[in-house]
Amino acid sequence: MEYRSEEEFLKSYNPNEYDRLSMTTDILLFSVSDLLQNNYRKTSEKVMSILLVKRETYPFKDMWCVPGGFLKLDEELEECPKRILAEETNLHNIYMEQLYTFGAVKRDPRMRIVSTAYMALIDKNDLKEEINSRAKWFNIQYDENKSGAQLVLTSDDDRIEVQVKKTLVEKTTNRYKYEIIKNDSIAFDHAEVIVTGLERLRNKIEYTDIVFNMMPEYFTLGELQKVYEVILGKELLMPAFRRVIADKVEKTDKIQGGGGHRPSVLFKYKKK
Repeated sequence: MEYRSEEEFLKSYNPNEYDRLSMTTDILLFSVSDLLQNNYRKTSEKVMSILLVKRETYPFKDMWCVPGGFLKLDEELEECPKRILAEETNLHNIYMEQLYTFGAVKRDPRMRIVSTAYMALIDKNDLKEEINSRAKWFNIQYDENKSGAQLVLTSDDDRIEVQVKKTLVEKTTNRYKYEIIKNDSIAFDHAEVIVTGLERLRNKIEYTDIVFNMMPEYFTLGELQKVYEVILGKELLMPAFRRVIADKVEKTDKIQGGGGHRPSVLFKYKKK
């Protein structure tokens, strides 16, 4: 049918003629923090962690998921993850950036749901707000090879293991498809969401300054190197690392002392 004007089209438009879907947002909240250790003379080891929430309702009741929720009809897309993060975790004013859109047909058993995932980075040691009782930090161990990866998440009394198959789908951009082949504790497709976020974070710290959202205002170069190493999952040579970050940091007149350490010069992020 042809219409003579947009007004005529809108009068005849019937939204019930079209299939409907729902939109959600999911938030990956990553942090790198000090790992408690007995020898105070050593530089603190770092551990990477993620904040998960235990579901209280079906589907996937009592399983773990990343904080998430439905987009309201009158809500801007960028405002939704801020609201959800506050409701689910009690955290506010957190740096976030859009990660990826997940839209597999059967990713949610209730209905067709498409989710826009966001990645949030914080310095957990500097948090002033207390997280909700349903939320818990899990330490991350992520080991990968050309064909797959193993993700292990641990807290004081929980251990989650995920096995991942990787398939190269775009050689020129080094883009992989991730298939979860073992997962019994993470709801929906959130295991895939977590793996996608970890891979993106590893790639982005190589060419952006995103890592400084996880750092305190002042830090030693040794501390910064350990944060890079725990995210990348490998040790870095000190001279090469310092050449890479030389233009990203600036030396201050502050000194870190005490605790059995030899005094170290403190640096801060050099804002562009």
